[in-house]
Amino acid sequence: MPIGELAGLAAAIVAGGIVTGLLAGIFGIGGGAVIVPVLFEIFRILGVPDDVRMQLCVGTSLAVIIPTSMRSYRVHRERGLVVPEVMRQWAVPAVIGVALGSVAAAFAPSGLFKGVFAAVAGLIAAKLLFGRDSWVVSADLPGRGGMAGYGFLVGLCSSLMGISGGSIVTMILTLHGKGIHQGVATAAGIGVPITIAGTIGYALAGLLHQSEMPPLSVGYISIIGVVLIAPISSYVAPFGARLAHRLPRRTLELAFGLYLLAAAARFVASLA
Repeated sequence: MPIGELAGLAAAIVAGGIVTGLLAGIFGIGGGAVIVPVLFEIFRILGVPDDVRMQLCVGTSLAVIIPTSMRSYRVHRERGLVVPEVMRQWAVPAVIGVALGSVAAAFAPSGLFKGVFAAVAGLIAAKLLFGRDSWVVSADLPGRGGMAGYGFLVGLCSSLMGISGGSIVTMILTLHGKGIHQGVATAAGIGVPITIAGTIGYALAGLLHQSEMPPLSVGYISIIGVVLIAPISSYVAPFGARLAHRLPRRTLELAFGLYLLAAAARFVASLA
């Protein structure tokens, strides 16, 4: 295993961790919506084949955000903000959705993952840029079947995008009359089984393509990426957060919406 290749990979990922931390701090999130686009550019520079690059980004992102999801969930649960019925009814369908996404990672073309990321990121961006607090689909959550469908959809989209599902869960719950704080707290809870199951699934799915992975990878999980990005992004994020505190909430929503549109456009362009 060439030392120069390892050093180059580590240096690129350290730089990516710094960018990820700053963006996560500024936009108030710490998930794959930031990590996946950053990793995509890093692994492109490092020459990871396009047919497996996106899957490697998604799997590594899921592994990186496990500790963030767990810490966030503990804090929100202690404050009593998590909606128990959503956790109960979404957890199992979400894991089933993650399992399907992991199977897709083993056999589906990379274009599927780019397309899903672009579509969902574009939808969330539209909500951020043009949405209103008064937008409500229903004052109540749907019945058991509808809830199972939501959970499955959250798990599937999260596993195909490399996120914990926070933005999707929050959007769904606020459209059904739940407060933003309840949405964020419950999203953190759902993110725990999603990220753990997704990491295991992508590690196994990527074993079929191990020869195409960069050094120190287990399936679609870059160990160097996990070890370097998680602590560096956590250290740098407060600097971005301090900047964010100086900006109005609406400014942050517009900025994050535009960032998501740019990321979506990048993946759409890569499909050509």
